Amino acid sequence: MHWSRSVAMRALIGALGIALAACGDGGRRESAPALRVEGGKVLFPLESKQLQAIATAPVAPAVAGAAQLPGRLVWDEERTVRLYPPFGGRVVKILAKPGDAVKAGQPLAQLASPDFGQAQAEARKSATDLALAEKNLARVRELVANDVAAKKELQNAEAEYARARAESARALDRVKLYSGGDNVDSVLALRTPIAGTVVERNINPGQELRPDAMAANAPALFVVTDPTRLWVQLDASERDLGAIRPGMTLRVRSSAYPAQTFSARVNAVADFIDPQTRTVKVRGSLANPDRLLKGEMYVTAEFDTTPRPGVAVPAKAVFLSGNHHYVFVQEAPGCFARVQVKTDSENGATVIVAEGLEVGQRVVIDGVLFLQQILQSKGPA
Repeated sequence: MHWSRSVAMRALIGALGIALAACGDGGRRESAPALRVEGGKVLFPLESKQLQAIATAPVAPAVAGAAQLPGRLVWDEERTVRLYPPFGGRVVKILAKPGDAVKAGQPLAQLASPDFGQAQAEARKSATDLALAEKNLARVRELVANDVAAKKELQNAEAEYARARAESARALDRVKLYSGGDNVDSVLALRTPIAGTVVERNINPGQELRPDAMAANAPALFVVTDPTRLWVQLDASERDLGAIRPGMTLRVRSSAYPAQTFSARVNAVADFIDPQTRTVKVRGSLANPDRLLKGEMYVTAEFDTTPRPGVAVPAKAVFLSGNHHYVFVQEAPGCFARVQVKTDSENGATVIVAEGLEVGQRVVIDGVLFLQQILQSKGPA
């Protein structure tokens, strides 16, 4: 606790002044009992007016509270696709823009791609080779049946047919994978494999595209997602790990909607701690049917915690002196002892004390500065 020097000096001067006034009356009457310091205790006469400036509060059991975790909202990766060009080429037409609702298989852009045209040509050539191998196999079979050709020629023809059929299937499947037709037109339609909403577009007419864009960490040409479902990524401290588990419910709040809470469910807790921030990544999911929440929005997640071992005291009862925390405990009327405590956590106006106090004791909440100054002036710090 940081104290103002001027406030501290005024409190000390006032306290000592009252004590001196009580002790000296020009010899006209007997001296009143004086304030005393015994070790770490401050003892006041019961009739001392200084006691009016000191207030105490009881030490209470620690109760369940609410912990808060900072985080942000991201797209649900199980309902999101990022589209990159499978072939190099040039953009000739853009068919979708951010905010458009799209269906699975709908084209978002068209590319003029010589590489895709070559794949189409290979599929056409392999189909021709297959037809030729099939005719040759039928001819050899007929020759073998009439004892005109040897069986070895039949085996070679069957092998060639099997090879041609496999190559044709491979080449045709490659073209069909990207929804190419039978024509060799070098036109590649970039289609979304899922239904959703276009939330990002990084493509312009006439732009030259490369198939290694993903490896080069270039942004996706299109991002399609379902914005009615979001992930929330949170940073949890080590001490929160015991209270967080997959399946539990979180209350998510955003500064954009201070009066509303959104329910989220914890899906996963990371198995490692970030060595830089000393936090653990927690991922949850939440429904966003009205699309009020947005991707990359900062949020705060709350969850109820179980009572920690220890007791609860008002935060203003605890102060820091050197490297240790202390409180003043009222041991008897007019008797206040400074006690070293070990704090666990702070939640608003309450501090959880793990060691040093017991339920039922009373701690000083007003006059802490006054008592500490008396100890420092009359006894060891």
